[in-house]
Amino acid sequence: MNTKHPLHLFVWMIALGLLLAGCQTAEPTPTAVPPTKTPAPTLTHQAMPVNTAVPTTTATATLEPTAVPTDQPSPTPTQTPTPLPRDVRAALNLIADGFVSPVALADAGDGRLFIVDQIGVVYVLDSAGSRLPQPLIDVRSRMVDIDENYDERGLLGIALHPDFAANGRFFLYYSAPLRPNAPSDWDHTGVISEFSISADDPNRADLASERVILQVDEPQTNHNGGQLAFGPDGYLYIGLGDGGNANDIGTGHPPEGNGQARDNLLGTIVRLDVGAASSPSAAPYSIPADNPFVGQAGLPEIYAYGFRNPFRFSFDLAGDGALYVGDVGQDYIEEIDRVVKGGNYGWPVREATTCFNKTAVTQPLETCATQSAYGDTFLDPVVEYRRDFGRSVIGGYVYRGAALPELYGRYLFVDWVSNNEIGSNQIYYADILPPEAGLWELISVPLTRPDGSALPSFYTLSFGQDASGEMYVLTADYYNPVGSSGKVYKIVPAP
Repeated sequence: MNTKHPLHLFVWMIALGLLLAGCQTAEPTPTAVPPTKTPAPTLTHQAMPVNTAVPTTTATATLEPTAVPTDQPSPTPTQTPTPLPRDVRAALNLIADGFVSPVALADAGDGRLFIVDQIGVVYVLDSAGSRLPQPLIDVRSRMVDIDENYDERGLLGIALHPDFAANGRFFLYYSAPLRPNAPSDWDHTGVISEFSISADDPNRADLASERVILQVDEPQTNHNGGQLAFGPDGYLYIGLGDGGNANDIGTGHPPEGNGQARDNLLGTIVRLDVGAASSPSAAPYSIPADNPFVGQAGLPEIYAYGFRNPFRFSFDLAGDGALYVGDVGQDYIEEIDRVVKGGNYGWPVREATTCFNKTAVTQPLETCATQSAYGDTFLDPVVEYRRDFGRSVIGGYVYRGAALPELYGRYLFVDWVSNNEIGSNQIYYADILPPEAGLWELISVPLTRPDGSALPSFYTLSFGQDASGEMYVLTADYYNPVGSSGKVYKIVPAP
């Protein structure tokens, strides 16, 4: 296994920045500014039809928003790891290796797993766990060139249509060169496209079948989000970061920050109806009639907003189908949000339960606004932790598998690194509590190999879940997209 000397790695991390967390940049105005009247040119927006038809699948349960915060000093978080109330242990069983930077996993529903590599390739693992020699699809020719020193762009997400077994439709999120009508001083264009499986080979997609669903211009290289997922309502959800840089300021960031703007899609969770396959001349998507800002100020595609970098999110496979989002923090605190329709999660006015201070990001302000300029109350996270616990949260899943019954119904997640910033080898869980209960307690789960031996430290790049509710950890030895140290592990019982 390839490793780097910790001192060497530390120097690289100082020089190149940290995965998912932007570099700190000073800003003279620490308070929120009302939105400007001129929209940031985030995308050339074409109005799409509103779909008034009732979804054919069961709609997501309506969740009650959290309590309205009072205009009081923001509490200082004290969330720290606590001793295990139960002897919960787990092991990681190696499923596949040899990837560069595995960042997403999808279950095809027939024993196959699709593994997304950031460099632009989706691989197929057959039911025996063997990687097929030919990838499902290779979109490198349509992407930006990935910087091997450090990059948050690339092929970032995959979602299979709910009827994938019948129609072979799936969706990818990748970073393309800046499109011609984008602002010339911006960096790239995020593309969400639909592809179809080849009629001749179920393990190969037809690259020529690409149908662009949505394009979002990105001012900087970082904070791209990248998660795609279909909700229990049958709609496609997309996580989009605030556009990059740090503190939600700079080129392409309006005075209030993209997180608080509803006239562009950056810093949001988007919800689209991609419906049944239709002719190329038809609109690529329609807007669910109950999206919260239909007929109101803001883009109707937006489902929730106020995010910095919602890199990974998931829906509970059972229960109320709740949506949980891991929103990567700046340099002080990480958060996980239980997201409700129309919710505003505060960035960059707030970061988790703290009042964000653009001039000194590790020193929260004592007070800040409790509502957006649109009158939406900022909602609290369900989990938060400081940087002495982890560095960049990777949103996880509510466990619905059978291998670890003691974790059933609990929310599992990971962090990119540990508090020493040079890799980790553990996961965490929290008991799901009602909104009025406040922040959830975090509990670490020690990990070993299946034979009980120690695991090496690694960078946790993503988390995955199969159709049966079992979970996977996607790792690499490096924080930058180089080499072939990427691995896919399945979480199994410890010996």
